[in-house]
Amino acid sequence: MDKKQFFVTQKGLEDLKAELLNLQKKKRAEVVERVSNARSMGDLSENSEYHAAKEELSLVDGRIEELEEIIKKVQIIEEDNGNSKIIKLGSQVTIKVNGKEEVFSLVGEWEADPHQKKISHESPLGKALIGKKPGEKVEVEAPAGKIAYNILKIH
Repeated sequence: MDKKQFFVTQKGLEDLKAELLNLQKKKRAEVVERVSNARSMGDLSENSEYHAAKEELSLVDGRIEELEEIIKKVQIIEEDNGNSKIIKLGSQVTIKVNGKEEVFSLVGEWEADPHQKKISHESPLGKALIGKKPGEKVEVEAPAGKIAYNILKIH
């Protein structure tokens, strides 16, 4: 049996639960109705709407199952609030790269969103930052070559 844990913040868990509830209470019912309506259109072997609706229902059911499994195995990340001397899961850290300061939050893979500056602890940068302290430098291999990051502070 898979004992993998999924690391998320409290907010991330709330978002997962909200998505699950929306899929269970709203989206699935809409898709089931589409399947039913398409079924009533006649010959199912040539009914593209029916097949598309069945495919979507399969995707919705798969996502519901996936979310239920994730939520069962969630490990809440305690947000750091700058109390830690080293970077860990839940830390928010200011780093300097190419002369520019950036603030990143270190989160679990299910919450990672580079556009919101949320990086996974499993990403190359996340792995490089874990366990480091302000004042240290890390290098991360990227397609364009190595990128150096100076760690300025933990929030």
